[in-house]
Amino acid sequence: FFLGEGENPGFAAATAASILSAPFINPIRMIEKQQRAYFKQTGATKPIFEILRESAAQKFAPLFRGTIPLMGHSLASALLGLVGQPRLQKYIQQELGDKTSMGRAATGLVASAVVSPIYVVVTNPLSRLEVIMQTNSIQGKAYSVTSAIKEMVTDMTAFGMRGVFRGQGIGIMKAVISLTLFHEGRHFLQDQFKSYNESHGYLAPEL
Repeated sequence: FFLGEGENPGFAAATAASILSAPFINPIRMIEKQQRAYFKQTGATKPIFEILRESAAQKFAPLFRGTIPLMGHSLASALLGLVGQPRLQKYIQQELGDKTSMGRAATGLVASAVVSPIYVVVTNPLSRLEVIMQTNSIQGKAYSVTSAIKEMVTDMTAFGMRGVFRGQGIGIMKAVISLTLFHEGRHFLQDQFKSYNESHGYLAPEL
């Protein structure tokens, strides 16, 4: 589980990838959130270079707002999507695929449908924290993780659980489609590379 088997990553690889990739991904997500917030307020598009100039005035520190929630979000995505889904698909393949006519794509869809609701429930609060921390004006006061949690609690007090789990239905649908297509694409590419290597003598064919 920790190291994974063959082409499937394990817990350790998923954790390292989630934590180490977050500082590189976060500036892009921050720019995206700033553009959305600006468009919602003014109806106009805020240029990327203008966001970068505002961030440069503070040594680009605003671009890293929300990095901690993103690490949690990425970790949940990696553990459930990259590690959990293939293992669940393998189990479903053994239990259903070998006893029915369900192929790899069908069992992958079933596995994604099982994993996706869990994924959305886990990541929606983290996404909400990201939104709170990243949509505030760059020139304004930054939200810390603690203050963002307090803001979310206030939202929950006013709107109940909807304050955290808004958009959960469409999020589950998106997760099912994304996970299924991602893993089917991954399997397809692996099969193509494997077939190429076998046909050129780089890899002994499986008996």
